[in-house]
Formats: sequence, C-alpha cells, structure tokens
Amino acid sequence: MKLAHTMIRVTDLDATLEFYTAFLGLREIRRSAIGDEATLVFLGDEAESYFIELTYNHDGRTYEPGNQFGHLAFTVEDLGAVIAEVERREWWFRESKPTSNSRYIFVKDPNGYDIEILQAK
Repeated sequence: MKLAHTMIRVTDLDATLEFYTAFLGLREIRRSAIGDEATLVFLGDEAESYFIELTYNHDGRTYEPGNQFGHLAFTVEDLGAVIAEVERREWWFRESKPTSNSRYIFVKDPNGYDIEILQAK
C-alpha cells in the first residue's frame, strides 16, 4: 500500500488555504463539492507524492483541538482483494456509492480511526 493523503476538517477554508499555500508553499491540486454538505480541497507539494485534504463542512460546526483529524488514506492496486480480506476478517466497512467518481472503502483501525482505502487509478 501507498499512503495517499491526510484529511483535516477546517472551519475557515480561505484562511486555511492561505496558510497552506502562501505560507507553506503547497498548491491546490483539485477541489470538489459533496452536494451542499461540504467542500474538499486537495493540496500537494511540487512532487505531488502526498496530499492534504481540507474538508470544509458548510453547516457551521466547530471543532476542538484533537477532533479535526479525519482519516488516513491509502491507495491499492486491487480494491476487490482488499474488500475480500476485510470481509474475511468480518470487519465493518463502508464502500463508496456507485455514483462516486472514485472507488474506495472506509474501515476502522483498532483505535476507531477511519482509514480510507482507494482503488489506484
């Protein structure tokens, strides 16, 4: 597996983008919306070998330090094989909707953290 991105939830998307782009030198790679619910912005460095996903929820919720963390994401060549292994272990997982632009699942690590596993493109 290859580490893909780390997601953090943000309350001020503009200020956060300013920090990560103007201050840290990352650049916006892509932006997408999850309906009216949220905006996702992926940032990367020059090599684009690793990404930070900024998730801005439109409902005005706030976060306290420590609960902004969202999930770790990994890419795999054969998501079907991973799903088969998760099912064999009888772990809970949630699969992407068929209408999604990408195919992925979410599983929980032993501590309850979300781990996203994406089909490599």
